Amino acid sequence: MQESFNLSVEDIKKLLLCNVHLGKKTCQNLMKIYIWKRRKDGIFIFNLSKTLKKINLAARAIAGIKNFGEIMAISNQTIAQRAVMKFSQFIGCQMIVGRWTPGKLTNQSCKTFSEPQLLILACPQADVQPLIESSYVNIPTIAFCNSESSLKFVDIAIPGNNENKHSVALLWWLLTREVLRIKGDISSIEKWDIPIDIFLSRNETD
Repeated sequence: MQESFNLSVEDIKKLLLCNVHLGKKTCQNLMKIYIWKRRKDGIFIFNLSKTLKKINLAARAIAGIKNFGEIMAISNQTIAQRAVMKFSQFIGCQMIVGRWTPGKLTNQSCKTFSEPQLLILACPQADVQPLIESSYVNIPTIAFCNSESSLKFVDIAIPGNNENKHSVALLWWLLTREVLRIKGDISSIEKWDIPIDIFLSRNETD
């Protein structure tokens, strides 16, 4: 595996441009360590260096799974579903978008029963059912968390705006790139030539 992490000025600019740094007007206590400051209008601002460090940590956890087919990326919300699909394509993991089938992780008689080694959630609030089920069967979880997100049952939180489509696309793009860099599939120095736009949620009219 390659050592790939660095605080790129270009990455920071991308994060700012896509509003990854903008949280909500409320902040869960455990999310406060990721906050840089609070604006006058009450919006919490994320420390983007911590966002990038957690992306790297999450990527290392993902790369540590021998069989990527035993990793499951999940999004119940439309805004992240395209990003989850692209992540799955590049990484080679399972994906679940849309409605979650209750008991998928806990009920062996469920037709879609699965035993993944790792879950990656687009939003812990929207994807609360798989998050709860993962806690019953001790499956580790990675989740993209906003300032108001609860970290209950979340093992690795990636702090950032998980409600803006540009922010969501960039966060999943960065995670994908970091996993591929750590695996040695792409250069850790050269620019990754995959556009962020392909991770971007599209309306039916787009």
